[in-house]
Amino acid sequence: MTIRNRYAYIVGNFNLTVHRHDLKFVVLIVATISSFLTPFMGSATNIALPPIGREFKTDAIILGWIATSYLLAAGMFSVPFGRIADIKGRKKVFIAGLFVYSIGSFLSGIAPSAELLIVFRVIQGIGGAMIFATGVALITSVFPPSERGKAIGINTGSVYVGLSVGPILGGFLTQNFGWRSVFLINVPLGLIALALASWKLKEEWAEAKGEKFDFLGSVIYSLTLFLIIYGLTESSIALIGGLILLLAFILYESKINYPVLEVTLFRRNTIFSLSCLAALLNYAATYAVGFILSLYLQYIKGFNPQQAGAILIAQPVLMAMFAPIAGWLSDRVEPRVVASAGMAVTTLSLLIFSWIDSTTPLEVIVTNLMLLGFGLGIFTSPNTNAIMSSVEKKFLGIASATVATMRLIGQILSMALVMFVFSIVMGRVEITPEYYPLLIKSAKIAFSIFTALCFVGIFSSLGRGKLRS
Repeated sequence: MTIRNRYAYIVGNFNLTVHRHDLKFVVLIVATISSFLTPFMGSATNIALPPIGREFKTDAIILGWIATSYLLAAGMFSVPFGRIADIKGRKKVFIAGLFVYSIGSFLSGIAPSAELLIVFRVIQGIGGAMIFATGVALITSVFPPSERGKAIGINTGSVYVGLSVGPILGGFLTQNFGWRSVFLINVPLGLIALALASWKLKEEWAEAKGEKFDFLGSVIYSLTLFLIIYGLTESSIALIGGLILLLAFILYESKINYPVLEVTLFRRNTIFSLSCLAALLNYAATYAVGFILSLYLQYIKGFNPQQAGAILIAQPVLMAMFAPIAGWLSDRVEPRVVASAGMAVTTLSLLIFSWIDSTTPLEVIVTNLMLLGFGLGIFTSPNTNAIMSSVEKKFLGIASATVATMRLIGQILSMALVMFVFSIVMGRVEITPEYYPLLIKSAKIAFSIFTALCFVGIFSSLGRGKLRS
């Protein structure tokens, strides 16, 4: 090799290395911003629910649907969009998701009724599904295994920063500018992320390019999830129909060449399947905690939205602090060990919450929220790292979508369980002082159910096996 050719080779490799470092940084920044938006929306909305209920004079079940409709739409469409992203390109789907999310946020902010607010939250959820299905996959596409846990930990940390900022900023906005400002503030944030992604992300990732999209399977999947969740709160017939469709979906997906959800991954990959189950149980046991405590603090304890938000921030702050540390640790220690410890701490916190009543001191609530945040922070990053590191590259998009879907289905189930308990104990009534004892009774029952779910999750997490030989 001549000196000139050697120089060109060295310079070319240097430029490629710099480009890869820049690309990793940009992908991490953009994915982190988008990962902040959606949890911020969820936690801020929980704080705004009592004022929304007073303005529209709605019962606790409708308030639950205002929170759940976003999650349900995101859950219904995450897996189909994850598959589309693998075929057509993750960047395209990611950018489109930011646009749809921003539109849904704007419409939610001007909703004239509770019913239309639910509809607009569905649009917001569809955009969220496109973001959920691609964010972690983009990170996994550009970071090598030795750096992946740390990158996912940083990204997970941004989720918890969103959860942290949500209650305090949501409470401040609701108290001073009305609940609509909680939705409208997402519009400029979403557009900023959209502009940055469109400007900086030049590459495309589509390892399954050319494969067919399973349209029928996607329809069956989305309808199955809708019927099951709707059935849990509104109709036993819908629930039975959903369970029948679920069986049909599994049989259909296992027989076609290009399924929307690679169900064989669950059969042949124990780490993947049990990690997904652990995530599902963890989110099912913990997501509705913010919803219950928002109602408890504002109705039972008499705090305004801003004060309630300041109290609820205790949980996600601890989550944000420990998620990156746990992600880094899972690059060096078996993820199941770290994640299982987090699940055990979370179970203890939920058990303590199951004893809550009108006389529970505020110090106990804040301390236990911190304990819950610590447990969740230790669990989530290692569990996600285990899922994403257990599949081959062409399944990264669907694995990312599955991570998001387990989270979303868990969150939906969490809310569905709470709404089911409310419907049995309280009925469809507006929350007024005469029903406060029933609200507390509902909270205690829900926390007891969540404790049992999380306890089962400990064994699912421990049983997944070793990721590294």
